[in-house]
Amino acid sequence: MGRAKAQAMRTGYRMAPVAGQAKVAAAQRIEDARYWAAPRLRSAAHGFEDQVAPRVSSMLTTAARKIEPKTPQSRRWPTFALITGVAVGAIGFLFYRRNAQQWTEHMKESAADASRWVNEKADKTTQSADQMAANVSNKADEASRKMS
Repeated sequence: MGRAKAQAMRTGYRMAPVAGQAKVAAAQRIEDARYWAAPRLRSAAHGFEDQVAPRVSSMLTTAARKIEPKTPQSRRWPTFALITGVAVGAIGFLFYRRNAQQWTEHMKESAADASRWVNEKADKTTQSADQMAANVSNKADEASRKMS
């Protein structure tokens, strides 16, 4: 029994570097996932700035041009312009909120995809390390049986 225990201890010491390598490999996979996800998040943010913001700005500018008084002819015109401006601002705000929610949902999906990818890579690395450990353990058992 003492001999088997010593053999098991030696096998355990030999497995320590493999476990360390698995840890390093998993850390590298996680780092790879971060490099993959960061540009996608940045691209989504720039897409929002480049596509949604200019449309809202253009719409508000057009509305401002339309309601801008040429000559004050009556007292009702400034009130109408103010009400129209408030309405256009409210509509613009609603468009902004809707697009912000869509962008948030898109970002959640992108983050979920990145998380899934990292989990898959970590699972594969774990399985690979487990397989290596099983192979080493089997070889150690065979060597132990041959010595007996």
